[in-house]
Amino acid sequence: MSNHDLDPVCNTSDNLHFQDVLTQSLQNPMRRGLLRGGLGLAGLAMLPGCATLTSGMAAAPTALGFAAVDKSLLDNVMLPPGYQYSVLHATGDALDSALAAYSNRGIESDDWSRRIGDHHDGMDIYYIDADGRYSDKETPRAVLCVNHESSADSHFLHPNGQTSNNVSGKKFDQFGEWDLGTRPELEVLKEINLHGVSVVEIVKGPQGWRIQQDSPLNRRITAQTPVRVSGPRVHIEHVRNFMVSRWDTAGAMARGTLNNCGHGKTPWGTYLGCEENWAYYFQTTGAGAALSVNEVASRKRYGVAAAVPAAGVKKAAGQGWHTVSATDDRFARWNLAALGANAEKDFRNEANTFGFIVEIDPLAPNSTPAKRTAMGRFAHEAAVCGVPKAGEPLAFYMGCDSRNEYIYKFVTTAVWDPRDVGGGMVAGDKYLSEGKLYAARFDANGQGEWLELNIADPRIAQHSAYKFANQADVLVNARHAADAVGATKMDRPEWGAVNHRNGEIYFALTNNSAANRTPTKVDPANPRAYMDLDGKKVAGNPNGHIIRFKEAGHKGTAKAFTWDIFLFGAEDDSGDANLSGLTAKNAFSSPDGLWFSKATGICWIQTDDGAFTDETNCMMLAAIPGQVGDGGKVTVKNKMLVGGIEQTGTQETFLGAALGEAKLRRFLVAPKGAEVTGITETADGRTLFVNIQHPGELSKPLSSGEAPQSTWPGNQGYGVAGRPRSATIVITRKDGGLIGL
Repeated sequence: MSNHDLDPVCNTSDNLHFQDVLTQSLQNPMRRGLLRGGLGLAGLAMLPGCATLTSGMAAAPTALGFAAVDKSLLDNVMLPPGYQYSVLHATGDALDSALAAYSNRGIESDDWSRRIGDHHDGMDIYYIDADGRYSDKETPRAVLCVNHESSADSHFLHPNGQTSNNVSGKKFDQFGEWDLGTRPELEVLKEINLHGVSVVEIVKGPQGWRIQQDSPLNRRITAQTPVRVSGPRVHIEHVRNFMVSRWDTAGAMARGTLNNCGHGKTPWGTYLGCEENWAYYFQTTGAGAALSVNEVASRKRYGVAAAVPAAGVKKAAGQGWHTVSATDDRFARWNLAALGANAEKDFRNEANTFGFIVEIDPLAPNSTPAKRTAMGRFAHEAAVCGVPKAGEPLAFYMGCDSRNEYIYKFVTTAVWDPRDVGGGMVAGDKYLSEGKLYAARFDANGQGEWLELNIADPRIAQHSAYKFANQADVLVNARHAADAVGATKMDRPEWGAVNHRNGEIYFALTNNSAANRTPTKVDPANPRAYMDLDGKKVAGNPNGHIIRFKEAGHKGTAKAFTWDIFLFGAEDDSGDANLSGLTAKNAFSSPDGLWFSKATGICWIQTDDGAFTDETNCMMLAAIPGQVGDGGKVTVKNKMLVGGIEQTGTQETFLGAALGEAKLRRFLVAPKGAEVTGITETADGRTLFVNIQHPGELSKPLSSGEAPQSTWPGNQGYGVAGRPRSATIVITRKDGGLIGL
């Protein structure tokens, strides 16, 4: 089961789906001629502004150089012949030699602030030169930053699973069900601190890369780390008004970062954490003042608990952290009830401090991270920077990972100066504090437009669902602003990635459910509605797809772009749903992580799946990409049961050229229950770092007495065997060659 399968839909705006846009386009004689005359995306690529970007890189390879990995249900990482892996670090590993080695029995008595976090996700590598400064050239010494997304299966981190200490003694479980009661303090501290980012020095020796315990660069950014609230100079005081609490009555500082999934790396050498599903950690408990109309609308749009829960058993995704103490701010902050006389006396605004891009300087252990509010507040999934060009603004592309949400772009006011490489947080202040925020509208003719989110737009100023006061309000409530300007609802935009060879941007649209996707609710960008007819029997768009686009003139400042669909996920026996012609060697489902190798040009695709897992565990594939417009128009045939009645229909869309097994192959299959997410490589392309998240995710609670679904990596000799652990692995070729070629 994907972590997001039960996510609520918070976007109930009237913004158009693609079917509505298509109908309008066909009523326009000029656009109708383009679509029906066969120009399509291939023809659009010949229009002005669509020339290929010259990047100075070597041409992309024409074929992959490894044997495809077969589907696997084994409890191990499966790689092609000639490849090997080792574990770099795993959940609970100590950053300091004075700290006890991880027991893997949940008996640690420390608070986890000096241990590797859990649920490894996005990551990147930062080289250190001989003078201890950041280098964009490869060296044998580096820092690896790793996101730690969730505590969904943190029952493995306690001796007997999560406990609530309520009268009935009911245990917590991995799906976050809890009785109202008091949580043990140490359990909660572990769960809070396992979130955030691990910053760890790694060194390369004769046996490859290893972590450097006791390095002064080793640190944890957790959900309790003080962070600076940064934003546009003219609007920052208004932004901070949304952050006021009894911990900081000025709202200039916030605490920590939560649920970082995908990540970003800046051209100047800092790390961008991306706060994704942060809303579910909060509860509203206790008698308090009523919220304003705007506060209610804001919380609803972001999926934040707005009401006091009923007495008795309460089902929630939160972990009950607020139950430890109402007077200790470490725990009281997770209760959003308006219990004080004003916002300076309680934590009613605490949820407003999450949902941002968080910048961290990996090589400055005493630096304070910053929440970059100019880049908007939503469920951030990665922040990929387009190809930087000296003298031009930078563009960062971001997805909002929920059903019916949007793709965003942030364009810096400052223009790129390569002399800022190594500039740390000072450079971050220069580029990420001032700029323009946009949301994407995808049109049915294969074109698109970036819609600026600005209070000067009357559609925002006069929005009926939320009354904006100023531009700061637009940034903090960016979802409402994107609703107002008519951005296009998308299916769970997850990781973005940039093809460094031509500047094109890719986004994973992971999947959709039968409630949102039927043959009468399809559109050109989300064109499939079907049923998985084998063991899982999942309906809607269970296998997902990858969309890509190129900016007009290859400029990050462009207002227009051209799009098509790169690949459709599918099972190899799924008939009409298998539009990309996948085979047993490259069939995949629910694309999530995306990343391009600068060394080889390979596009790496990682999955977080619940539809194909009756046949194979989650996986990672290698693809050799083409370019937007290299394919053509296709007709999708849809069929599924809706309310017990068969529904059929067709939908036209734009699909890139077929890749075949020569250009798309399965490279890795994960252990049981694991998601594959997070990837980076050494600059020479000969070492790949990959994260294996939540092996054994579907294990029953420890109180059941049943064995875990997975015991990886302990079953392969890493650490103490028994319980599963998330981990970062290091992949190399046995002959030392380039990965994937």
